[in-house]
Amino acid sequence: MKKIIAILSFIVLCISMSSCGTPVQQTNNRIKIGVLVYDEGDTFLKGIINEMIADAKNRSKGDVDVTITVGDASGDQNTQNDQMEDMIANGCNVLAINLVDRTDPTSIINLAKKNNVPIVFFNRELVKHDLERWNQLYYVGAPAIRSGMMQGEEIADYVRSHPEADKNGDGKIQYVLLKGEQNHQDTIIRSEKAVSTAINYGVRLDKLAGEVANWSRAQAQNRMQQMINEYGDRIELVICNNDDMALGVIDDYRKMQIPVKDYPAIFGIDGTEEAVKDLKEGTLKGTVYNDAAAQADKIMQLAVALAQDEDVSNVVHSNSKSFYIDYQKLTRSNVEEFEQEHENK
Repeated sequence: MKKIIAILSFIVLCISMSSCGTPVQQTNNRIKIGVLVYDEGDTFLKGIINEMIADAKNRSKGDVDVTITVGDASGDQNTQNDQMEDMIANGCNVLAINLVDRTDPTSIINLAKKNNVPIVFFNRELVKHDLERWNQLYYVGAPAIRSGMMQGEEIADYVRSHPEADKNGDGKIQYVLLKGEQNHQDTIIRSEKAVSTAINYGVRLDKLAGEVANWSRAQAQNRMQQMINEYGDRIELVICNNDDMALGVIDDYRKMQIPVKDYPAIFGIDGTEEAVKDLKEGTLKGTVYNDAAAQADKIMQLAVALAQDEDVSNVVHSNSKSFYIDYQKLTRSNVEEFEQEHENK
């Protein structure tokens, strides 16, 4: 009996030691994605985040579990750096990052390399040199130059087909420009290309003023109020680097109870849901659709592949580490067709 008890005790001890001494390995079916954004209040970024969350839910079936944690840096790069550390400590095995400061990714990249956590940067493109600093860094976005060109083409088309846009009949279109963040690559490229493209198509432009509104609807409303106070109905065209700022401009004209027929021609970029409503109403003359759903889909494809140590060449379809999704021009003439196409997707 003593021998039997001793043998049984030894077996139990061995089982106990085996279960405690062997750590539980995380399987490739458990994927934790940390999403860091410069400002969660940005309408376009909200669209990307919502699409990513929906994608994660669709992927989480059976023994597959994909979770997303979102960090809002509220415009502070140091905050974003701290949030990244926390997400790595909490077990995120891949990160999707919309940088606060695209020119200062050193701390982010070094921390990722140190902990072997891949990154898919999105919406704010790093300079090529920074993206090449590690083989586990990728970028998903849209080519900024195309958005500016398309906006300029829309402006030219509108002015040619609406001679009444030249309210004072001087043969030139007096315009104001509402810009995103100072020194942001999309701000610079969109501003320059929208204006130069419209001019190349024969539109004579006369700039009255340009203001920085940091992609913000509220700031744009405030800046527009100042410009209306100074220039009044001399403003014939308002060029905005994104839709939130264009909506801020419209907010100001509505607040002043100015009839829609007396609005200047207002143009934005992004094709957000609310902007499309104003496009259909005629208060917004044009926007350029920035496909948040397609970008979110590509970010998720890359993130999941990287988390599972899979070959991502089938995701990016090239040797490049950057993936771009093109824009689409949206005006009142094609917005209904656009909505039908997207309802069928």
